[in-house]
Amino acid sequence: MSAPQSFLNVSRRPPDIEDYIDMLRRYRSWIIGPMFAGLVVSVVVAFMWPDTYISTAVMRITPQQVSERLVPSMINNQMAERLQQMEQEILSRTSLSEIIQKPSLNLYKKERARLPLEDIIQDMKNKAIKIQMLDVPGGGGGGRMASAFVITFSYTDRYMAQAVVRELVTKFTEQNVTVQRNQTSLTKTFLDDETKGARDKMDALESQVTKFKQENQGRLPEQLQANIQMVNSIQMQLLAVNEAMNRDQQDKLMLETTLSTLRNQQNFYMSNIEDTIQGQSAKNERLSSLNQQIVSQKSQLAAFRQVYGDKYPSLRSIEASITVLEKERDELQKQELEAQANTASAPPTRVINPNVAKSLEDLKGQQASTQVAIQVKQADIEERMKSRDELNRQLALYQARIESSPQNEQQYAALMRDYGMARQTFEEMKKRGDTAQTAANIEEHKAGENLELLDAASLPEQPAEPNRLAIAGIGTAMGLVAGIVLAGAKEVKNTSLKNLKDVRAYTNLPVLSSIPLLENALLVRRKRRLFWLAWSSAVIVGSIAMSGSMYYYYFGHQ
Repeated sequence: MSAPQSFLNVSRRPPDIEDYIDMLRRYRSWIIGPMFAGLVVSVVVAFMWPDTYISTAVMRITPQQVSERLVPSMINNQMAERLQQMEQEILSRTSLSEIIQKPSLNLYKKERARLPLEDIIQDMKNKAIKIQMLDVPGGGGGGRMASAFVITFSYTDRYMAQAVVRELVTKFTEQNVTVQRNQTSLTKTFLDDETKGARDKMDALESQVTKFKQENQGRLPEQLQANIQMVNSIQMQLLAVNEAMNRDQQDKLMLETTLSTLRNQQNFYMSNIEDTIQGQSAKNERLSSLNQQIVSQKSQLAAFRQVYGDKYPSLRSIEASITVLEKERDELQKQELEAQANTASAPPTRVINPNVAKSLEDLKGQQASTQVAIQVKQADIEERMKSRDELNRQLALYQARIESSPQNEQQYAALMRDYGMARQTFEEMKKRGDTAQTAANIEEHKAGENLELLDAASLPEQPAEPNRLAIAGIGTAMGLVAGIVLAGAKEVKNTSLKNLKDVRAYTNLPVLSSIPLLENALLVRRKRRLFWLAWSSAVIVGSIAMSGSMYYYYFGHQ
């Protein structure tokens, strides 16, 4: 067996500029080949890539023309929010499918032949259509900014791109009008329904309040003070009526006493109307007058005692007057008796005393007038009793109203509170309904917040993509990088000694001389022919490929 060989690992020396130049010379084909291939492939790709044209339109959001301080807007969200809603609606599957399949557009014919419509719609939504918000100077001055948004669409046909942008602008305009009308109509209908419900509730509560007032007439809370005043007034009237009744009863009692006195006097005069006369003398007129006065004073004394009692101050003067009159009467009667004794022998003669007869007639007239006065007082008493009963009935009625007032006040307050809230709600709904109607009129006159086309859909003159020079440059650069990487890898794998520097560095021996590499001339010529043949073929094929892609781009697909 042979002895095992031992290998010595030697680190590579660092290359210098001459080494790099030698590497480029040795591996020039490995570098130029991928670079040329990258150029060919990038040029073919760039010219086979169809042009994409981008059409652009700008729409501006114009604010409401009438000041919102005069007419508040009924649109409950901002234009940006509505724009998002409209964008979702316009970019929906149904809307985009309608645009794609519209006969005047007929988009993506080749793609529709090999891909499902759902995929085409998704690509169109995510890649082709773009909607971006931006700010533009407003027309009101003062540096104000008005909101606007840009609609862009990319397509291989520039006329179709412009037509699609026009279609999208039309859809935004129509959708904005539809949204505004729907929101305004919905708001107005809602407010009309709410106003009708509030009016019905208010009318029902108003009917309940009216019915409560009719059923509790006089017992309402606002009538409490009037009821109290009426109670006080009725009590004062009752007091006055009672006092008047007491006076009437006293007057009647006095009249009845006077009538009794007059009747006693009448009886007295009836018993003394005829006098017995002896000779030529008749009853003393003075005695008759005294008897009349005594009877009148006694009647007055009895009436005062009955009415005012025994402690009435005038009773003593009346009694003294009666005593004086009785003494005088007794004296006259004594004198009359003596005179009669002196004339006893003469035959008696009975005659009617004219004074007594006259007094008797006067007494009858006084009795008649006294009876009439008594009847009048009795009628007054009965009338006042009726008034007192009526006042008592009214007093009981008003007191019952006052007693029931707290309970009625609670019910009435609840009804009025509900009625007030219902009325306030109705007025608020009515005001909002009027505002909604005004807002609807503003929308009809196109004076509300609206979309305005600021820049119409543009017709692109140059394609936005692809950038063919950039693609060719990138492809060539990538090929160059790939060639350098391959050359580097080749150099790393090649461990042979390339020049005298490697010999000196790795052997540490002096170099006396060098012998150039001797090759067969025939083999050298054959290698060179194969090398140029390969490069010529590659250049020709690459040029044909690039020329074909250019021809296809400029002439083939039109």
